[in-house]
Amino acid sequence: MNNSLLETLRECALEIGEAVKSHRGRGFSGQRPTQYHLDVAADEVALRILLGAGYRVVSEESGVNGEGELTIVVDPIDGSTNCDRGIPFYATSLAVMRGNELIAGLVMNQATGTIFAGEKGSGATRDGQLIRSSGQRDITQAIVGFSGLASRHLGWAQNRSLGAASLEICLVGDGSLDAYGVAQNSTLNTWDYLAGLLIAREAGCATTDYHGEELETSDNVLRRPLIAASDELLSTLVLAGTL
Repeated sequence: MNNSLLETLRECALEIGEAVKSHRGRGFSGQRPTQYHLDVAADEVALRILLGAGYRVVSEESGVNGEGELTIVVDPIDGSTNCDRGIPFYATSLAVMRGNELIAGLVMNQATGTIFAGEKGSGATRDGQLIRSSGQRDITQAIVGFSGLASRHLGWAQNRSLGAASLEICLVGDGSLDAYGVAQNSTLNTWDYLAGLLIAREAGCATTDYHGEELETSDNVLRRPLIAASDELLSTLVLAGTL
């Protein structure tokens, strides 16, 4: 990923962080279900910067806009409810696609300023420092995060449900969590997971979709990604079935 693209993604995330500050606590926009005023403000920044830089944009808030060789799949604010309610765990997620190939990603924790970034084949970083997964192989020792409500306990040591998938996936990449997946009957959109997926893979994580679907796509589809610190842990979770 060239430096100019990386800087564009970083600039976009930083400006979104500033833009949403005055909109926290305002509640829903009324334009569509579950969309907050802060989502609208964040999306306006994303479109201005990314379209202005010549990229095609697929956004949770405004769909497909623009044309370009590269597509940026963006969730301007992942964890909007956390952000609006003052829960300090929400992020901006930016994934770079060339066709249906995932080539780079950046996720900024907007509550702390921490930036995770990765480029295909070049590793992943947190604030510029290389990260690796925990390598955990034993489910009984694993700290597992998930989206939705788990239908049963698969034997993990502890679990978390933090409300911002892109950031939670990055936490598997840096070893803070040992696995992350979707709970029974839950799904994620591509903008929720793509940037984190690239970062986690580059940090040595094993990944799959519970139903065997292709995860690398910029189409507006629903997926059930599973990310684990090791192949062994991933296999255990897959064999056990959905959470």
